[in-house]
Amino acid sequence: MGVISNGTTLLDAGALDSGVASGSMTLLSTATASSSATIDFTSGISSTYKEYVFKFIDIHPQTNEADFTFNLSADGGSNYNVTKTSTMFRAFHEEGDSANLYYTTGGDLAQGTGVQNLTHAGIGNGNDENFAGTLHLFNPSSTTFVKHFIANCNAYQVDSASYNTYVAGYGNTTSAVDAIQFKMSSGNIDAGTIKMYGIS
Repeated sequence: MGVISNGTTLLDAGALDSGVASGSMTLLSTATASSSATIDFTSGISSTYKEYVFKFIDIHPQTNEADFTFNLSADGGSNYNVTKTSTMFRAFHEEGDSANLYYTTGGDLAQGTGVQNLTHAGIGNGNDENFAGTLHLFNPSSTTFVKHFIANCNAYQVDSASYNTYVAGYGNTTSAVDAIQFKMSSGNIDAGTIKMYGIS
């Protein structure tokens, strides 16, 4: 046990109340692309969960040098145009051994309603090239607060490099966000799987 500075006694982990959230992941939906223009999740995002996690597995673009993007909707998917402010930085390491870490000004948004990139510099569409990662969306059903998101993704880029991209920001709306759309910046999603989980 421990004590906070105001004298409150902390319980050990074994004595935590059973009502404390365990953080378990519940698979809510799986979408598999097959030359798909978009992948939309228009159901399952509700007040049931305070956090949603999207897993991107072997996302392969039809068009070379396309980026993977998302946008949010507050009207069930009729419009994907939630205003967003975000930040992006990335690290890369080429097969030829050159490497760098830098902020990506072309991948961020400043009160923009367009798509948010999860990659920047283009995913290769060669047979062995693809993209994978995770996006967290926090408390999208809140009608009080903005909607934060954090993503960590990696892509096999067209210049034979590993690009690890970090994106974070918020949907600047107090309306409930109830749908999300994923698409390539150019062309279709040739193949890949997206899984949506609720975190309890």
